Amino acid sequence: MNYYELLFTLIVTEDYQQDMLINSLGEVGFDTFEELEFGFKAYIPVDDFNEAKLIEALMPYRDIFTFSYEIALIPQKNWNEVWESNFEPINIQDKIFVRATFHQPKPEIEYEIVIDPKMAFGTGHHQTTSMMLELMMENEFSGKNVLDMGCGTGILAIMASKLGAAKVTAIDYDVVCFESTLENAQLNNIDNITAICGSKEVIPDEQYDIILANINRNILLDQIQRYNEVLKPEGELYLSGFYEQPDLDIIMDEARKYGLKYIIHKNDSDWVAAKFIK
Repeated sequence: MNYYELLFTLIVTEDYQQDMLINSLGEVGFDTFEELEFGFKAYIPVDDFNEAKLIEALMPYRDIFTFSYEIALIPQKNWNEVWESNFEPINIQDKIFVRATFHQPKPEIEYEIVIDPKMAFGTGHHQTTSMMLELMMENEFSGKNVLDMGCGTGILAIMASKLGAAKVTAIDYDVVCFESTLENAQLNNIDNITAICGSKEVIPDEQYDIILANINRNILLDQIQRYNEVLKPEGELYLSGFYEQPDLDIIMDEARKYGLKYIIHKNDSDWVAAKFIK
């Protein structure tokens, strides 16, 4: 598959501004990013590139910070090999060690998650995934029925299982993520994760004790009503993939419509992970 490579050069005042731009590019089809000293490279399959959508995605940032980009056509290459070469293991609070199959284990750390990164989102490197893992460590999952929306590589679903969840349903609309979740569950010898390819319309009609959703603000706002329908009374909802300002207040207002009470949130470089209870 041929890709377009966009080389972005930025002058920003805050690190999170680059994250905001990357997040917006992800929403219009860019699936691989490589950070550089003064910007980043963004990649998108040629067939998925839409210049009008790109211009629309970039528009909100032109008055916030200075950036420019150059477009180049990149011939077909082994993108999984490129992705893996940039993947480093992650240590979260000396409690969770996320590594790829080609890294050495650290048996002294209580929880180890082994993933084959491929090109699916959710390797644990992004602040939102790390904060979700931290929130999970602080709460009780034993015996719970868990739903992981926008599961990416399946890292949160795998962690839920390792924390004692009785059953985990992992959903993502991207077939690469769906397949990656199944493969990574096997890598971790986990047999209680059911993966489904789709969006809110494929959420099973059952009741969940815990729902995990690390996506983005607009998708969360669209799906939160469905989350409420399948969340048990006193059930817990963990949301991430958005910013503290202005997103958190917007998410809280929408959650309040369905009786979902805000409890606490974590913040890292203006990214947020928040907990709600029904």
